[in-house]
Formats: sequence, C-alpha cells, structure tokens
Amino acid sequence: MRTVLRGLGILVLVAGLGAAWAAWWFFRGLDQPFRGYDRAEQFVEIPPGTGSVAIGRLLVQAGVVTDEITFRLAVATGGQAARLQAGEYRFAEALTPRAVVDRLARGDVYVRRLTIREGLTIAEMADVFESRGFGPAAAFRRAASDPSLIADLDPNARDLEGYLFPETYTLSRAATAETLVARMVDRFKAVVDPDFRRLAVASSLSVRQVVTLAALVEKETAAAEERPLVAAVYRNRLRTGMPMQADPTLIYALTRAGRYDGNIRKADLQFDSPYNTYRYPGLPPGPIAAPGRAAIEAVLHPADVPYLYFVSRNDGTHAFADSLAAHARNVQHYQVEYFRHRRVDAAKAAASAPPTSASPAAGRSSSARRR
Repeated sequence: MRTVLRGLGILVLVAGLGAAWAAWWFFRGLDQPFRGYDRAEQFVEIPPGTGSVAIGRLLVQAGVVTDEITFRLAVATGGQAARLQAGEYRFAEALTPRAVVDRLARGDVYVRRLTIREGLTIAEMADVFESRGFGPAAAFRRAASDPSLIADLDPNARDLEGYLFPETYTLSRAATAETLVARMVDRFKAVVDPDFRRLAVASSLSVRQVVTLAALVEKETAAAEERPLVAAVYRNRLRTGMPMQADPTLIYALTRAGRYDGNIRKADLQFDSPYNTYRYPGLPPGPIAAPGRAAIEAVLHPADVPYLYFVSRNDGTHAFADSLAAHARNVQHYQVEYFRHRRVDAAKAAASAPPTSASPAAGRSSSARRR
C-alpha cells in the first residue's frame, strides 16, 4: 500500500511540476516577441462578430502569434475579451501576444489617408485617386458620374461636380471608388446642413446656386479674408444682372474641351460653352469645382460691400472696386504697369549679365549637363 501511495504521490508531484512548467512556459510566452511570416507585412481581417477563440485561430494561421492558448491567455490576463474590435490589421514587426491584444483592443485598424484639397474638379480628383494607388482614375470618374447620390438636394445635377466634399479621408485597402465617392457626398450633406439650406432659401438661392457660387469663390482666391469680398462681388453681379465674366468658368469650359494650355487668349472669350460666363449671362450650368466649407459660408454670409470688380495684385490678394473707372485704375496699376516694370527689370538684368563663354570646352560642358 505504501508503495502504491508513494507512486501516486510521485505522479501527483510530476503532474504538478508539469502543470507548473506549462503555466510558466505559456506565461513566459506572453512577453516573447514573435513573427512567423516571411513577407514584409501581414494583413489579418477580423470580421464583425468574431469571438476571441476564432480571432486567435486567424492570428496563428497568419503567423502573428505562436499558438491559440498563449493568445487566449493574453486576452484573459488583460481582461480585454469584450474589447477586441473587427477590421483589417497590418503587422510588420515581431510583437508579443500582449501587444497584439492591445492593438486589437484599441481598434488600431489599417487605413490609408487620401487628401482631396479644395477647388479640384472630378477629373483632378480622379488623377489624385489613381496617383495615390487607390485605383484607376476611370473608376473614380465613373462613380462620380452618378447624380442619384445628390438628387435629394439637387435634382438637376448631371453628375457630382461640386458635391464631393474636399477633406482627408481614411480608407481601408478594400475601399473602392464608389465607397469614397459615397463618403464624400455624405460629408458634403453633413456640412450643408439644414441651417445652411435655410440661409440659402433666405437669400433666394438654391443649393445648386450656392455651390456654384462657392466654387467661383474657391477658384478665385485662397486668402481667407477675401472670400466674403469675392462672394459679394459675384452676388452683386448676379443681383444686378451684370455678367459674371469669371475666368475660372472659361478655364473650366476650355479644359472640358481639351483646349486649355494655361493661357486665356482674346479669342477664347467667345468660346461657345454654357460655362463661358464671358459669353453667356448669369451663373454657369453648375459648379466648376469642389468648394470647401469656408467658400460656402462666404456665399451665405457675403461682405456688405458694393464691389463689382476685382483684379489680382500678383501677390495672392486682390484689389476691389465698385465702379468701372476705379477698376480700370487698378488694372493699370496692378497689371499693365506691374508687367511693364517686370519686362524692364528683366531686360536690365539680361544686359548686365556677363557674356556667356562660347569656347568649345564650355559648349561640351553645357551639352553634357543637358544629357
């Protein structure tokens, strides 16, 4: 009997030691960094509603953690079983199981940021979308051609020009052009809220007219203090029946026709397009770009000024005038005389520059630099 008891005692001792060793081994593993995949980065998608057991299995299969037991132990000791969040996660370095659990509990999902700045057209946004590696520009243009997303605010829209709100968006790797476009329209609707719409109605403007005017403001000036002034100019012109005569609308028309090369010529002023506000009175048929919030607010809260004209000072700001005579003086000073002085200064600089060597050696050196 003593022999049996002694044997049982030994077995219990061995089992206890084994359990203790196993516990030590697994607890030790909680703080051991691990990286079991060969590629530069590993992505793991955690579907919504996935429990911690299934999450552990996915992480083991991806080589992010060593085994499911260690992962469950990390979850249990951290008390974070209910906090693990769904989404796509990116792993690139060796991490301890505790660190992996912390990342999932924080919801530190992998996203990429795409910034769409104010004043871009759909075509320009599409180029940004493609250049940042989110997909082909054609896919963005196609998604932005669906006016049904804005039909509740603008039933006359033919596409989403002006209604894709400029902002920085966070996107998953799986995000499509349709996903982004829908989010941009949703953001626009959040900005142009009922209060904005009431102000538009009070100003006898439709949402489409507000956005069209805001796009002009956005394209005309980047100076925050000038936006209400530019908005006042165009609203004053609209109220009095004066032609808009806005360069950005002509540039938009020429660009759509593939005829804009960076310059506006006298003959272009007669280019036949409804967007050419030098030829056709009133506002263009719709927005010519995506205005930001500040430009929209400027249209709804224009400055209380009588201005009807403005001209560039060539430093990012403009000179404003309430009469054609005052505007002519501004044009003479800031355009005619300014560029005349620049030509004179350039000629003086060229005349005072040392002569260029025409030696064979110098010629070869110049040719080499060109290559």
